[in-house]
Amino acid sequence: MAPLPACIACIDPRFADLVLFNAELELLAEGFRWLEGPVWFGDHHCLLFSDIPNNRTLRWSEQHGVTVFRQPSDFANGQTRDLQGRLIQCHHRSRCLTRLEHDGSSTVLVDRARGQRLNAPNDVVVKRDGSIWFSDPLYGLLNDYEGGRQTSEQPPALYRLDPDTGVAEAVATDFDGPNGLAFSPDERLLYVAESGAPGVAEPRQCIRRFVVGDDGFSLSGGEEFARISPGWADGFRVDEHGNLWCGAADGVHCLSPEGVLLGKVLVPHRVSNLCFGDRFGSRLFLCASTALYALFTNTRGATDR
Repeated sequence: MAPLPACIACIDPRFADLVLFNAELELLAEGFRWLEGPVWFGDHHCLLFSDIPNNRTLRWSEQHGVTVFRQPSDFANGQTRDLQGRLIQCHHRSRCLTRLEHDGSSTVLVDRARGQRLNAPNDVVVKRDGSIWFSDPLYGLLNDYEGGRQTSEQPPALYRLDPDTGVAEAVATDFDGPNGLAFSPDERLLYVAESGAPGVAEPRQCIRRFVVGDDGFSLSGGEEFARISPGWADGFRVDEHGNLWCGAADGVHCLSPEGVLLGKVLVPHRVSNLCFGDRFGSRLFLCASTALYALFTNTRGATDR
């Protein structure tokens, strides 16, 4: 087998089948403040991502590089697309989820749950039935860097938004800081990052795994699936084989469906979030602190559209 690039740390032999010997880590752009929320638009062949402290959503394409998609963005964080291809965004400042309509207008999908304002929606995914699942920790309320200090009205939680009724139901409330989330390829499992509560001496920081009920929305389990070291898990995606690709302090950690660390993609900056995209959905885009990176892989994303 040919030697792998220096950015690849192969811990389990299975990881060698997921990466390429002749694909290096690429720096696409830099000079940002804190990147988050990557989402691939295959029909426009571009990536959207959030530069939260600069209050803007940016666009990257091979042809045009980085351009401004929306500024101000109301301190948008996590993003995804719904089944109609519309952009769904989490916003820290206005504490809501919005949908960008095809005509360019914006619709507020939800800003309240359980009779109170949301905290600061962080990350979001859309299930194949059209339901929108999002995490709502306190992080975006705690400082002026990512949206401005505000007062929380309720504890952190994980929500499911019914697109037909517009009602957000809490599906899990035993979180200190719910963060990134992703479904397994068959959507029978839901992975959620528990990033912990700020200021806690020994925060609970792990990836939890839930079983989705036959009704498509009830959850059971929620046990610890894996821990990331150094640091903790932030955003992640699942590939076609059910492997979990997780943002981490030293780059990207790839975990098997059993929670075994297969290998790492070593990156000079902390990776907050990532997504698959580009041709065949096999290019991994990395939001890494002040820079945007990419790596072609030998696997494809399971859910990125």
